[in-house]
Amino acid sequence: MAHIIVFGNEKGGSGKSTTCMHVATALARLGHRVGGLDLDVRQRSFGRYIENRRAWMARNERDLPTPDYRELPEIDPATLQPNENPFDARLSAAVSALEPHSDFIVIDCPGSHTRLSQVAHSLADTLVTPLNDSFVDFDLLARIDPETNKVKGPSIYSEMVWNARQLRAQAGLKPIDWIVLRNRLGAQQMHNKKKVGAALEDLSKRIGFRVAPGFTERVIFRELFPRGLTLLDLKDTGVDQLNLSNIAARQEVRDLMTELRLPGVTVGF
Repeated sequence: MAHIIVFGNEKGGSGKSTTCMHVATALARLGHRVGGLDLDVRQRSFGRYIENRRAWMARNERDLPTPDYRELPEIDPATLQPNENPFDARLSAAVSALEPHSDFIVIDCPGSHTRLSQVAHSLADTLVTPLNDSFVDFDLLARIDPETNKVKGPSIYSEMVWNARQLRAQAGLKPIDWIVLRNRLGAQQMHNKKKVGAALEDLSKRIGFRVAPGFTERVIFRELFPRGLTLLDLKDTGVDQLNLSNIAARQEVRDLMTELRLPGVTVGF
């Protein structure tokens, strides 16, 4: 069976789709068969990223390792079982179609709570939650005492992940490996950065996730999206000399792929 990697976060602007695209492309570059789904049926950032990539390849007559991205299929209501949710059926059909041809399936969830996102979390073998490094985004995971910075209790999103874990346990599936990425980290050791880090480490022990560094805020990520490219594609597109910022960013991608600890994946790019 394909290993399913879900990128989930109910707040927008965390770099979720950018992270999803880089992980999916990295796996494809390492020779793995990668399927892709975007559950944000309105914004479709991951889907648009893939469309931009295909368009760039067509314009430049180049072939780059690319995930096998699929749209969610439409479902005939007459085929649904009694009380079956049509969104559940669409996601199940999409995963079933990709699974025979995929080693990994990456699923990008919307930045809001939806039925599709909820079901996708229960399918996750690996759950990646990118988080901007601030207490504004920390609130996604837990409520915190403003005076002591102590965690008061889990948030609705954390409770959703807990419920997904319970569903998997009832089905006899292996536990979700949950990784929280600290995206858009500042270069300086600021006091607030240390407090966020301490709060994340405390919470990770209580509700069971791993903390990992994600991507630093860099202009290059925004520049690559319209062409559908990732940092791993630059040399294939005629960029012979990477600047120091791009080299550092590529190392962040390597570090992330290593930290994910995906089965059968040896990072060698």
